[in-house]
Amino acid sequence: MFFYGIVKKILTMPEDPDVTSPNENERTTAMVSAVRRLLKPLVRLLIAHNITLPSLTELLKEVYVEVAEKRFPIPGKRQTDSRIHLLTGVHRKDVKKLRTERDRKPEQSARSSSLGALLVSRWTGDPRYLNDQGHPLRLPKNGEVSFTSLVEEISTNIRPRAVLDEWLRLGVVEVDPEGMVHLNTEAFVPEKGFEEKCFFLGENVRGHLEACVNNLQQEGPSEPERNVYYDGLSRESVNELRRMAEKEGMHVLQQINRRAFELQQEDKTNSEALYQMRFGLYWHQEKEEEEGE
Repeated sequence: MFFYGIVKKILTMPEDPDVTSPNENERTTAMVSAVRRLLKPLVRLLIAHNITLPSLTELLKEVYVEVAEKRFPIPGKRQTDSRIHLLTGVHRKDVKKLRTERDRKPEQSARSSSLGALLVSRWTGDPRYLNDQGHPLRLPKNGEVSFTSLVEEISTNIRPRAVLDEWLRLGVVEVDPEGMVHLNTEAFVPEKGFEEKCFFLGENVRGHLEACVNNLQQEGPSEPERNVYYDGLSRESVNELRRMAEKEGMHVLQQINRRAFELQQEDKTNSEALYQMRFGLYWHQEKEEEEGE
C-alpha cells in the first residue's frame, strides 16, 4: 500500500515540483457539482429502463479502462494493466479481463441508424436531390435520381426496398398516391424507433460533451458551445421562442449541411481530409422549481 501511494503521487505530481495547482480543492468541488447535475437526467433515463446501479458500475469499469488506455498513454511506452489500474482505480484483475474481452469481441455499431443519417444528409445536401428552393425533392422509387439511387450511392450492402420499408415504419418518409417518396422532416429525427433514438442520444450528447470537455481542459482551439437561458417566462412566450428556434435553427442546419456536402466532395482527393465535425441544435424547457428545492 505504501508503494501504491508513492507511485500514485508521482503520477499525479505537477511537472514543476515547486508549482502546485491553484485551488485544486475548489476545482474538484466544481467538477463534482457539474457531474452531479449532468448525471441526473441520465439516471432518470436509466431507472426508467431498468438499468440498475450494479449494471452501470460494470459499464463504467469498461469505459474507464478503455478511455485510460486510449487517451492517457505515456509516449513510447506500452500501456500496462498496472498503470491503467493506477489511473482508474479499477482492480488489476478486472483491467486484464476487460482488455482481453474487448480484444475478442467486435465493437457493436448502430449501422442502420448511421446509414439513415448519411442518407438524409445527402438528400438534404446534394443539389441533385433538391428543388429550386433548396428543399428535398419528392423522389420516385426507381430511376437515375430516385430513392434507389440515393441508397445505392451510400451503400450497396442493403436493399433500397428494405430501407424504404423501415423508414415508412419509423415515419421518416411517406409515399403519396403517385408513388413518390417524401421526406417528412429535413433532419433525421424518427417519430418512432427506440434504437434509432438511442443512437442519436449517444452521438449527439457525446459530441456536445466532447466540446465542453475540450474547452474545459483547453485541449486545442476553443470549440463553440453556447446557449441562451431565460426564466420568468409564460407558457405562451416559451412556445413562441420554441417556434422561432425551430425555424431559425433548421435554416442554419440546412446551410451547414449543404456546405459540408460540397466541401466533402472537394476533399475526396485531399490526403489531409482526416477530420470530422458535428454541429447541433437543442432546445429544453421545463417549469421552474419551487423555491428551496
